[in-house]
Amino acid sequence: MSPIYALGPEVAFPPVEEADGSGLLAVGGDLSAKRLLLAYSLGIFPWYEDEQPILWHAPDPRMALAPSDLRVSRSLARTLRRGRFELRLDTAFQAVVRACAEAPRKGEPGTWITDDMIEAYCRLHELGFAHSVESWQTGELVGGLYGVSLGGCFFGESMFARQRDASKAALVGLVRQIEAWGFDLLDCQMHTDHLARLGARERPRREFTRALQASLEKQTRRGAWRFDPAVLDALSQLRAVKLALSARCADP
Repeated sequence: MSPIYALGPEVAFPPVEEADGSGLLAVGGDLSAKRLLLAYSLGIFPWYEDEQPILWHAPDPRMALAPSDLRVSRSLARTLRRGRFELRLDTAFQAVVRACAEAPRKGEPGTWITDDMIEAYCRLHELGFAHSVESWQTGELVGGLYGVSLGGCFFGESMFARQRDASKAALVGLVRQIEAWGFDLLDCQMHTDHLARLGARERPRREFTRALQASLEKQTRRGAWRFDPAVLDALSQLRAVKLALSARCADP
C-alpha cells in the first residue's frame, strides 16, 4: 500500500508515482494560487468534500482529450449549426462554478465544489489562469464548464447543463477554440462515458505526464478569453466540417 503524504506549509508535492491505487497522493496543504498552479503543472488536482481535509489526486490512468480527436454527433452538430446556444468565454465565471456546485450528480448526494474551492478558483480566474465557457439562451446561462489553463493544456474541472446539449455545446466550442490557439491537451481527469463519446480516452499516467510537460513549454494564454469570430463561424457551419472530418465524428 502506498503511503499518503501529509502536506505542510511548504508549497511542494511528492512524485505522482507515489499515489495509491485510487489516485490519492497527498492530504492537507491549502488552496493558494501558488499551490494550485504547481499542482496542475505536475498533473495533480484537488478533489474532496466538506468536512474533509484537502485531498490531492493524480489518477492512473488519466482521461484526456487531444483537440484533434474530438467527435461530434449529428444531433449535436445540428444544435450548433442552428445557433440554439450563444457561446461565450469568461463572462460569468463565478456563476458557472456555482452552477456546477449545485448541479445534481448521479449517485452523489452532495458536491465536491466547496465554498473554499469556489473562492480559490475565482482567485485563479482573477489572476488570468482559470476560465469559463458558457452556453446562453435568451439571456439565461443554461450550461457551461470551467477549468485552468497552463501552457498548451486546459484542465477541465466541472460542467453543468440546464438544457439538453448545453454543456456539450460549450465543450465543443472550447475544444475548437483551444485547437485554433495551438493547445495540445484537454485534461478530463476521470473517465466518464459522456467524455469517451466525445473522443476523450484514458492514458497511462506516465504518458499523460509526458504530454503535459511538453505542453507546458508553450506560453500560457493568461487573461480574459474571448472566442475568435472564425471559430464561432465554423461552429455555425459544422455540417461542412463534419463531412470533411467524418472519421472524427460519430453518434453517441
